[in-house]
Amino acid sequence: MTDIDRQMALIKRGVAELIDEAELRKKLSRGTPLRVKVGFDPTAPDLHLGHTVVMHKMRHFQELGHTIIFLIGDFTGRIGDPSGRSETRPPLTEEQVLANAETYKKQVFKILDPEKTIVEFNSHWLSGMNAADFIRLASKYTVARMMERDDFEKRFREHTPIAIHEFMYPLCQGYDSVALKADVEMGGTDQKFNLLVGRNLQSQYGLEPQCILTMPLLVGMDGVRKMSKSYGNYIGIDEAPADIFGKVMSISDELMWNYYELLSAKDLDALAQLKQDVASGAVHPKKAKEDLAHEIVARYHSQDEADKARQGFNAVHADGGVPEDMPSMSCAAGDDASPVAALDAAGMVKSRAEVKRIAKAGGLSVDGQRCEDAAAPLSVGEHIVKCGKKNFLKVIVK
Repeated sequence: MTDIDRQMALIKRGVAELIDEAELRKKLSRGTPLRVKVGFDPTAPDLHLGHTVVMHKMRHFQELGHTIIFLIGDFTGRIGDPSGRSETRPPLTEEQVLANAETYKKQVFKILDPEKTIVEFNSHWLSGMNAADFIRLASKYTVARMMERDDFEKRFREHTPIAIHEFMYPLCQGYDSVALKADVEMGGTDQKFNLLVGRNLQSQYGLEPQCILTMPLLVGMDGVRKMSKSYGNYIGIDEAPADIFGKVMSISDELMWNYYELLSAKDLDALAQLKQDVASGAVHPKKAKEDLAHEIVARYHSQDEADKARQGFNAVHADGGVPEDMPSMSCAAGDDASPVAALDAAGMVKSRAEVKRIAKAGGLSVDGQRCEDAAAPLSVGEHIVKCGKKNFLKVIVK
């Protein structure tokens, strides 16, 4: 295997789409470090594992000796990106953007090597542009090309307003690639249109077009929808070690391999061997999932915290144990004996809606069995209800 083949194997790991492989090989053949750009609009300060997928690919490029440009869209964040949305995303204030940017930097360096990362803010070049500059930039793209973007086309068809400034967002993001002379730009699959705008603008400004890598959207713990806080199926990187460990252990054995590919630092040969060992029965799937959970906790906390999380999980879950100080309550058979009613009555949750969201995400169990219907009445007798990873309640139904 040549050096370029070796690099391409790691670069293509978990990638949804690469535009264009031949061009990327040509860039790599020159032997000089590539400038790899990834932009983040600091619209939310807290990251979950879904956000980290592209960051792991950034780390791969760092390991191969290339230059990572972590671009914080402090200027574009004040415009509002409508990607994948059916309505305009409200712009942020300058104070919100800067506060979120600082939080982003602290979290992203849990994955990236800060010594090998260039942090840029696109306000450095966009804020200096005057009205004439923006008009010239707007002249580089047509309305027809803008309407090729799925969310714009859908909103136009449904007579949902599209503000003129929203057309400026992909143009500004594209111009970032011109300003930075990016060789490669990466983003989620929902960012493909914006990435292509950058590639097109570079050609118009006389630069070699950037290659594009899109990364898949990580599936949440429910195994169905993308990881999102609004769906309640997310794993936050700043969550407690025990919570992260338990949530990773709750995903299906099949989904585990997708998480390994997109989130683990395990090399491809080692991952292939692990898959083979699990398939042959040499390694139990639970052991493989524990190792994944341990790796993720260690990355965002520490090895010691990861060890404690594994021990705690096995003490309570794997060994069939429950906390000795678990609260208990009694209730009469009927609707008030459902898991959601019991947890609410015991004051262990903020709301019944919260329990239902946790149930849909696979985080509610009764007597060790997953419970998707939180309102289903419990039978007469004693039951152990577990909501999330730490809330245990003994319910005695009479």
